[in-house]
Amino acid sequence: MLLALPLLAAVARLLKVRNKVAQVDNLRLVSSGSERKLTTCATPIVHIAIDAHSVGTQLAGNETYAVNLIEALAEIDQTNQYTLYVTKQSAVDRFTNRWPNFQVKRTVPHTPLVRIPLILSRELRRHPVDLLHVQYTAPPLAPCPVVATIHDLSFEHLPKTFKRRSWMQLRLTVRATARRAARVVTISEHTKRDLAETYDIPSEKITVTPLAAASKIVRVTNETKLREVRARYGITRDYILSLGSIQPRKNLVRLIEAYSALRETNAGDRFPQLVIAGKRGWLDQETLRAAEQSPFKQDIVFTGYVADDDLSAIYSGAMCFVYPSYFEGFGLPGVEAMRCGGPVVAGNLTSLPEVVNDAGILVNPFDAAAFAEAIQRLVQDRNHRLELSAKGIARAREFTWKRTAELTLEVYNEVVAMHGSLRGART
Repeated sequence: MLLALPLLAAVARLLKVRNKVAQVDNLRLVSSGSERKLTTCATPIVHIAIDAHSVGTQLAGNETYAVNLIEALAEIDQTNQYTLYVTKQSAVDRFTNRWPNFQVKRTVPHTPLVRIPLILSRELRRHPVDLLHVQYTAPPLAPCPVVATIHDLSFEHLPKTFKRRSWMQLRLTVRATARRAARVVTISEHTKRDLAETYDIPSEKITVTPLAAASKIVRVTNETKLREVRARYGITRDYILSLGSIQPRKNLVRLIEAYSALRETNAGDRFPQLVIAGKRGWLDQETLRAAEQSPFKQDIVFTGYVADDDLSAIYSGAMCFVYPSYFEGFGLPGVEAMRCGGPVVAGNLTSLPEVVNDAGILVNPFDAAAFAEAIQRLVQDRNHRLELSAKGIARAREFTWKRTAELTLEVYNEVVAMHGSLRGART
């Protein structure tokens, strides 16, 4: 028994080391001249924090990105440890106890002027992590390497399309975050070029991780489900769909102008309705006024925020999907519509040609007549709708959240390797 005690102690020390340094041990032979020896290659566990404050806010793109990235990371990575910083109780409920290597912490208040520089910074110092991933803005004195996702620089180029307070906040924080970050992640080649030129960042510091439609967004063909969703959102017949937050750069005023012109040249009340789906954003009064002043306002339907469970049906039921935005970082609604078989008409500026490619009709977003012509063709030509539907479905398959997560995880690993300072190795 006494002889066994040293052996048990040695085993305990070995297990302690294995648990601390972590956890994928691979034995391999290494040759050095004529000498061959057996070595152990260990891949340490990394503690990654993600600022997921957008989850639960119904903020369209930012929330969609955070939710889908987190769920895809959970699917492909059961080794590393993740902490999710959220502000909404709905986000706590959504993520708690779903995956063993994820924990959720609520950091309040939600307002970024307090939460980011004070609350989040304090949390990172009290409970150190190896890497922090943020969208747009990081704590100014983050105690760990930062990966910053910046979707687009619309606030730099189109300041009048933002509320003054939001514009000033973004101008003050995003440039500094991008320059201090260990790596910048963005969602299109267009935005990568824009970041490099506008912020004078080396292009090799920027990684593109394209977005994708969520796996639950699928084409719906069940007529009962389609009728239920139409009724829920006040849609009474065939419809032309546009979806996204209501804000100036979404260019909905020109879409309303195009629709009104089409109605004037297409007599009768059987022309499809125009359905504008999405939460009210900011500076939306011009859009609402344009709809109110249209002679056909009774057929312009604002649905408000569309619940996740209804998205597939509302995309699938549309005769066509129109995305008239003149500035996008990616243009995810277009991919979601294509995944559901919707023929797409989109603006031909910024990232949209890169995303839609030849699977849709691209027009000058400042030309209402061009939108009217494209919509008219799709409404009248069923064969053209079917052709674009097939192209769109094929194009949407090229984007997956699994691939986005894999590319993001590669960035995490490169940043940790570059900084060479794992929390576990320091303690």
